[in-house]
Amino acid sequence: MSLTDRRGILAGLSAIALLPTTCRAAAEQPSQPLSLRAGIGEVALGPGPLHRALAPVWALQGPSPILRYRRGGQLDISLQNELPVSAALCIRGLDGAAAAQPLAAQPALAPGARAHLTVPLGRAGTYLCDLWLSNDGAAQPTRMLPLIIDEADPVPVERDEVFLIEEWRVLADGTPIPPGTDPKEIETLHTVNGVWSSDLLGLPIQANRRLRFRFINAGQRSVVAVKLEKLDVRVMAIDGQPAEPFLARNGAMVLAPGSRVDAFIDIVGPPGLSFSMLLHDGKRERLIQMWTISDEPSIRRAPLPQAAPLPSNGLPETLDLKNAVRVDLPFAGPDWITPANFTASSPPAFRAKAGRTVVLALINRSASATTFHLHGHHFRLLDRLDDGWKPFWLDTLAIEPGQTQRIAFAAEHAGRFLVESTVIDWAAPRLVRWYEVG
Repeated sequence: MSLTDRRGILAGLSAIALLPTTCRAAAEQPSQPLSLRAGIGEVALGPGPLHRALAPVWALQGPSPILRYRRGGQLDISLQNELPVSAALCIRGLDGAAAAQPLAAQPALAPGARAHLTVPLGRAGTYLCDLWLSNDGAAQPTRMLPLIIDEADPVPVERDEVFLIEEWRVLADGTPIPPGTDPKEIETLHTVNGVWSSDLLGLPIQANRRLRFRFINAGQRSVVAVKLEKLDVRVMAIDGQPAEPFLARNGAMVLAPGSRVDAFIDIVGPPGLSFSMLLHDGKRERLIQMWTISDEPSIRRAPLPQAAPLPSNGLPETLDLKNAVRVDLPFAGPDWITPANFTASSPPAFRAKAGRTVVLALINRSASATTFHLHGHHFRLLDRLDDGWKPFWLDTLAIEPGQTQRIAFAAEHAGRFLVESTVIDWAAPRLVRWYEVG
């Protein structure tokens, strides 16, 4: 089930622990340096049958667990690769910035090398910095970094928290393994913000507060759903772009691998009322976090009025479907290659002139759900009759077996960009092609 299905969530539930993070002050300077390192890290994969504690993994590391900046200016990134394999940095949700595109413009960084690139901070949103394009079949799985670009003017919420959900497959001896491998006996675990479990149950919270939660599915092969019980969950942004706000059905949000959802939650009710957060992966349910309304005086006498949409990032209000370039893009065939075998001399998936609308028919003929990710642009999911679109933008979409989905985007950024196709199966390879706007 894809994130775009408002009427349903995954049938089963799975357990992970959500630990809120503290927001860093947004940088105010027009240009900001950022030093990143791809090296050895750790993750708390316990308890469990072996009472695991900290497991060594590879990690993308920065000055803080969450990178946070104010909209405007640019980010001057320095990446040092201390891994024994090449590393390709991707910022999911970053539109344009053709010179910083992984593989298509920036080759994978060799072990021991350093690279410098500049990216704009022109659009507020929730982003994900990852090394997925160099992680399949490697010696270790890799941890990721959230990147938050705050709106130019502060959004009126009392708390703004990030929940980075990561998926781990672990051998019987407690060793985590990377995607693209197929061991016979493994256990599936999830962490949030780098920890397996949380003691944050029964947390007191004042009534009439408004919270902004940013959920990121950094799991590489699983669709997950987060559910907040007894609360109205208003989806405000998807994949970093403001949406026409809507209530999540039953308080549940479905996220494909790489997807991000921003939601506003208003705490409403009498003292003593409790609210729960759950996470689903289609098999099990587990309590993640719980709040209880305290009897302390509230910061306001009544709940806030319904939130207005987030400020626009400047994406077009309409798309010219009538004169669009139309391309069928099946998720199969020899033109789809692994990132390690990528070369710019391979045939493009399509080309389009700058300013044109592009409509892609994403065709999944396989027996498994497949995740599609478009680099460089955000797209609209078209209605079945191709006569309109859903009121939100996406850069990632999970497509059910045997299904075809049509998407449309305005080709506003010149350059070469990737498209990704990955079957939702831990052993399946990540596959890429490229497209050109010029």
